[in-house]
Amino acid sequence: MSTLYWLPEAPDWRDDVRAFSAASAPAWADAVALARARLTFAQTNGLDGAVRTALVAGMVAGAPEPVRVALIGSSTLTHLHPGVRIGGLRHGLRLETFETDFGQHRQALMDRGSALHAFRPDVIVFAFDAPYLARAADPGLSPEEAAAALEAAADDLVQHWSMAREAFGAQVIQQGVLHTAPTVMGSNEHRLPGAAADLLRRLDQRLRASTDAHGVDLMDLAPWIEQDGLKTWHSRGQWLRARQEISLAAGPVWGDLVGRLVAARRGLSSKCLVLDLDNTIWGGVVGDDGLAGLALGPGAGEGEAYQDIQAYAAALAARGVILAVSSKNDETTVVDAFDNHPDMILQRDQIACLRANWEDKPSNLRAIAEALNIGLDSLVFLDDNPVERDLVRRNLPMVVVPEWPGDPALVPRMLSDAGWFESVALTDEDRSKTAQYAARSRSAAMQAGATDLDSYLRDLDMTLSWAPVTQDGLARVVQLINKTNQFNLTTRRYTDEAVRAMLADPDSRVLQFRLTDRFVDNGVVAVAILKRQTDGVVGVDTWLMSCRVLGRKVEQATLGVLVDEAKALGAAVLEGRYLPTERNGMVRNLYADLGFAAAEAEAGVFHLDLTAAPPADVHIAITRAS
Repeated sequence: MSTLYWLPEAPDWRDDVRAFSAASAPAWADAVALARARLTFAQTNGLDGAVRTALVAGMVAGAPEPVRVALIGSSTLTHLHPGVRIGGLRHGLRLETFETDFGQHRQALMDRGSALHAFRPDVIVFAFDAPYLARAADPGLSPEEAAAALEAAADDLVQHWSMAREAFGAQVIQQGVLHTAPTVMGSNEHRLPGAAADLLRRLDQRLRASTDAHGVDLMDLAPWIEQDGLKTWHSRGQWLRARQEISLAAGPVWGDLVGRLVAARRGLSSKCLVLDLDNTIWGGVVGDDGLAGLALGPGAGEGEAYQDIQAYAAALAARGVILAVSSKNDETTVVDAFDNHPDMILQRDQIACLRANWEDKPSNLRAIAEALNIGLDSLVFLDDNPVERDLVRRNLPMVVVPEWPGDPALVPRMLSDAGWFESVALTDEDRSKTAQYAARSRSAAMQAGATDLDSYLRDLDMTLSWAPVTQDGLARVVQLINKTNQFNLTTRRYTDEAVRAMLADPDSRVLQFRLTDRFVDNGVVAVAILKRQTDGVVGVDTWLMSCRVLGRKVEQATLGVLVDEAKALGAAVLEGRYLPTERNGMVRNLYADLGFAAAEAEAGVFHLDLTAAPPADVHIAITRAS
């Protein structure tokens, strides 16, 4: 297959691209919408050309800052650049790409005067072809010699990763192995460990543990090749003529895989799956057919297919995806179905927000986003009805609306292939995400019933527990640093290695803050990094906070901790910086509101006199975690 089949076909796509190119100031959002169509290799190149031309001319309104992606491999990768750029565009990313000269990947990494170093990549994608990886293979090798050849191939990859990290501190992505070597013994190829096919198989298996150990993101091609077939992903003719290991036809999907991994590292993956109900997670119309008339459960293919959809949604929820419901139904009927159908897999407590009414779907999606305090661009809307899908796409183009594959049995695979929920790490905070957002809805309901804000905050019974970051909490902190965009004063991004270095630096403090209330443990909601700058001045290098706890005066409580820690570093002045981005406008006045004085010499710099800083006046107990 190797097509973007989860995206809608766009019959007027060519006219839309022409209109984009002809506009005097085309919008970045329009470019993103054009990328969210089922594009062929040729269409991908066409859109890429139109967008790049507009960007070079400085015409695109709202274009974000570029993310620089270097493609490094042992074969020709030039034909993959447009797919990578458009794959990023689907996630709202502006990717600029670079490729090292053919066969010069190691030299380019080592030579600080190389074009690669001048490019200064934020992301490096390693894509080594099978002949390169299996260059030491020989069917005549002894088992010991074959094991040594495997070690050498694995060590070569690790060396490339290490050089990339040391030189650039970049996100490193490693493409999985394309198994293009023919077998010599057939099904029992493992009994000939020196053969290329077996060496590639064992290297591919080893990549999972190796990439985990070295903080590298794996771009696994095995599921795609199993599904589509090797001939779809690799053309022997294209390899012999142009040394292209990835086929032209597979280019758009390959680029999309890169784009979604880059987006995941930056917190741009979708957060919430919004489900329609009738003929989407069960067969039939519950209001007409009743519980007994629904197709759901074992014994019939259709009923089992809908159970599989529910099971997949439940699995997404277990790893941190928020689930919501938007259905044209009476709420009592829907609640009865969830509570009383014997074969229902999804439970009501797994649904963070349920909107069952007779309002239009765009209005309900807006209400869901508002209730969960997430952006509309965080939603993926699943609905079997093409009219509803089209209505949402037209009215809310920022919402992801995948195509319904026709057969409900294909829906879980479609959602998986689409990659909107791509993730590169899993923390305990992710596992409790549904409970946190459901609790937020209850908290919002309590706030609506409160007579004043002060009594509402007091009744929440909040505790802010803080501590220096340790190795155990590093993954969650790095995740927040790289995904938080709105409440983020500087939006500086740091890798695991960079944060570890700050943990060891006596002039730095890396702090995490956890908030609990009467409803739920909200998990780690804020991160702050302090750095001693000059005698008597400590700077706030990074200060970010989850938007789900806004309006509770957590920022005032956090500042109280920052003041105490800055004093412990010998500071008389705490310096804060606001670096504006497209998405952090909500905190432009934060330092002024917290009593900082604007520095006269430099815009965006604020100072707080620690000798006169008042204690935090909040209804939050502040404790240091043991």
